Amino acid sequence: MEINIQKRVLEKNETEADKNRAFFKDQKVFVLNMMSSPGSGKTETLCKTLARLMPDVRVGVIVGDVCTTNDADRLEITGAKVTQINTDQFGGDCHLAAHLIDASARELGCDDLDLLIVENIGNLVCPAEFDIGEDARAVVLSVTEGEDKPLKYPLMFQVADAAILNKIDLLPYLDFDAPLAVENMKTVHPGMPVFEISAKTEEGFEPWLEWLKTRVREKLG
Repeated sequence: MEINIQKRVLEKNETEADKNRAFFKDQKVFVLNMMSSPGSGKTETLCKTLARLMPDVRVGVIVGDVCTTNDADRLEITGAKVTQINTDQFGGDCHLAAHLIDASARELGCDDLDLLIVENIGNLVCPAEFDIGEDARAVVLSVTEGEDKPLKYPLMFQVADAAILNKIDLLPYLDFDAPLAVENMKTVHPGMPVFEISAKTEEGFEPWLEWLKTRVREKLG
């Protein structure tokens, strides 16, 4: 019975995701779903990314968290349009579903955006299962999490179009095998680009930014 319920939930979400896709296509906006575990540095990565993209790229952000507006407050300082989804009112869901994205995207307004980024709730499991109508997915893994995370949570890396290995400025102080982490990502998703960056120092940002700008340009034509 639990399996049947889960199937119905996912089927309903797929229907809503397809509606989102049509809406985003009509609005001519590229949508990126950013996912990670808590503490990966996803918000700081986005802050630095937005600072270097704007004003050439018009960006909006939908931020998902169970509680607080902490991340949204940080991102709003960049000048991007930002709106918050807190899931505590829905029972504390650990992911953002397609119908929530629909409501928030319409509230935010997409007609003046080139890029809409969804900062999903910190979790390496549930967000990977829920299509929200995005054009691409990126997953952030930090060097403080362990090289085996892609092997332990393969679906997250299999559905991602790109991966970011963050906090490489800490490598001299950690017993972390960065090449092995990258190898594990490519084992579960061969050919996926992996960008090794430091959100603190912005080392390695250029290839990541170029990948993102290229994807935006391709959709906008």
